[in-house]
Amino acid sequence: MSPISRKDVERFILSDDYKPMALKELYKKFRAKTREERRKVREVVKKLEKEGRIFRDSRGRYRKLGEDLKVGTIEFTRSGYVAFVITDEFEEIAVPVEDTKYAMHKDRVVVEIAGTWRGLPRGRVVKVLERGLTRVVGVFDHKGTFGFVVPDDPKIAYDFYVAPENIDGAKPNQKVIAEILKYPSPGKNPEAKVVKVLGDLDDPSIDLPSVIVKHDLPEPGEFPEEVIREANSIPAKVRKKDLVGRKDLRDKVIVTIDGEDAKDFDDAISVEKLSNGNYLLGVHIADVSHYVKEGSALDQEAFKRGTSVYLIDTVIPMLPFRLSNGICSLVEGKDRLTMSVEMEIDRDGRVVRYDVYPSVIKSKKRMIYERVNEFLEDPSSMKEYEPFKDLIYNAVELAEILREARRKRGAILDIESDEVKVILDENGQVVDIVPRKRGIAEKLIEEFMIRANETVAEIFDHAGLPFMYRVHEEPDPETIFQLRNYLEAMGIRANFPQNIHPGMLQKLLEKVKDHPLRSSVERLLVRSMKRAMYSAVNIGHFGLASYAYTHFTSPIRRYPDLVVHRLLKLYLEQNGYFTPEQIEKFSKVLPKIAKHCSRRERVADEAEWDLVAMKKVEYIARHIGEVFDVVVTNITKFGLFVEIPEKSISGLVHISTLDDYYYYDETRNMLIGKRKGRVFRLGDVLKVKVMRADKIRGEIDFVLVEEDEE
Repeated sequence: MSPISRKDVERFILSDDYKPMALKELYKKFRAKTREERRKVREVVKKLEKEGRIFRDSRGRYRKLGEDLKVGTIEFTRSGYVAFVITDEFEEIAVPVEDTKYAMHKDRVVVEIAGTWRGLPRGRVVKVLERGLTRVVGVFDHKGTFGFVVPDDPKIAYDFYVAPENIDGAKPNQKVIAEILKYPSPGKNPEAKVVKVLGDLDDPSIDLPSVIVKHDLPEPGEFPEEVIREANSIPAKVRKKDLVGRKDLRDKVIVTIDGEDAKDFDDAISVEKLSNGNYLLGVHIADVSHYVKEGSALDQEAFKRGTSVYLIDTVIPMLPFRLSNGICSLVEGKDRLTMSVEMEIDRDGRVVRYDVYPSVIKSKKRMIYERVNEFLEDPSSMKEYEPFKDLIYNAVELAEILREARRKRGAILDIESDEVKVILDENGQVVDIVPRKRGIAEKLIEEFMIRANETVAEIFDHAGLPFMYRVHEEPDPETIFQLRNYLEAMGIRANFPQNIHPGMLQKLLEKVKDHPLRSSVERLLVRSMKRAMYSAVNIGHFGLASYAYTHFTSPIRRYPDLVVHRLLKLYLEQNGYFTPEQIEKFSKVLPKIAKHCSRRERVADEAEWDLVAMKKVEYIARHIGEVFDVVVTNITKFGLFVEIPEKSISGLVHISTLDDYYYYDETRNMLIGKRKGRVFRLGDVLKVKVMRADKIRGEIDFVLVEEDEE
């Protein structure tokens, strides 16, 4: 008999004739008697299992994944009623909690599809393939001789039992990090061991490490030894040999414009007015790919992280600081390697000519957003920017042209984010929370980056070559219906056609420009739209009304941008051509990179939101008993959700604290008092007193203050 071939085993298991078999049955089928023969069969089975193409069921048989069986990562919700399994193809499957079979948040599971739930496939977990969490952060509690850790993350449905020998000196009401020893099983809680006591609950310094562990992020500034070794071997200066094949732009007036506390400068700009009335815009992006080579330790770690994470005053960088704040950062007065996109733009905002090339620049000025805005208001207040006035005024003119062109094609322009800046003292305590205002300088950089990203994406879209796009799907009709109901409850009539166009949503934003609920409408609008993500398939970008878009402008802090740079360089080196082998390679690898980076971006966002939310509760806890002006942002049968607009701090006025028996009118979204007839509507401006702030649960309670009580 011929020797066993791995290919034959794989072909058989994946064939239509295959019926679920245990390992012993597979040995028998292939007459695998020797240790070596059996090892070959096992290796194929393990490979297919790892790839998520087969799994071992409760009877020890290996089953193929088909239409009714899917593999994905399970994500529980805060409410705890339902979980969602996200497959590698980004398909969502709803799993009611009673069908999750001891799976925990972030586990890799096999689900069997059985019916539908609110338009999604409904499934039940048949097997946990791989545990997603190894550590948990939470509050320690004592019960007799043993203890429990109650996780911070409401998506983890279990408390963790801690045996007496694993308490490690933790005291009740302390925040701890615990290592998971045993996962949940029938009739048994999971077990954990305290590995670090972070501190008491009212200590603000525990917030950052709590968020880092909860989201499984690396420690700030820490990298594997091999990565540090590689980073240290990279020269700290640009060498002569690095300049070969580059356009020398060191004498050009090129500047960076960033926030005051920025240290990693990815992008620089140059703007000139041409004699024909057009503008020449140069967008010069740090050439990170020159230093971070594909497959290197630096590259593998950057891929794993996917993005830098900004946690108030702490950065967890994608690349070591030697690169991100050093040789890659476009520092004023230093030679730096860049990839330049040069665009001639006419008075209608059209790119009439472009060029893309590797370059070397020397930034003439490190400008700061706030100071550019001050200069535009009063040039005499910012003498140091006087030599760059032509560049600044040209940039403002061009940005306005680009913005107007985007408005005309129907892009959504006017979403002012409700982002806030959390100001901390040296002990990490919140001093204040202030809105982040975007001035002209911030908007002009945004316009230039969007135009550069579109230009690069269009090159690949026209060429039909594999690429990494940034895509944004159209919103679901159901979420648009919810938006319409919300607007009608505010007294705003909006007709939404069958096919939603972003320009229509932009007009809606213009309609609510001066409404007190403007930020709530914007938030609901953002929620009604799908999440932008990375994809190897171009479906366009709904919010920007772009038919081709990518992320090219931030390779120091985003891995997809680094990939785009590599693809662009290859395209330029090979005169717009990829070999069949390269096309095959990228067609396989880009979808995987896109999915991974979309996930990593989501983790980073959630970590950033979590920390800011904690600091908001900490801030308001120091103002218990104080009165604030608030806007009603949502109405439910149990009370009013209200927001302090200038702080973006939300909380609940519970129905039981109101001065009458109120009933909820669901059709008109109102609370109506039975005796006094008082009505609460969306958008009402009220005065409330802070009653309670719970940092662990992230809850804030207010009570209504009548005018005569003040």
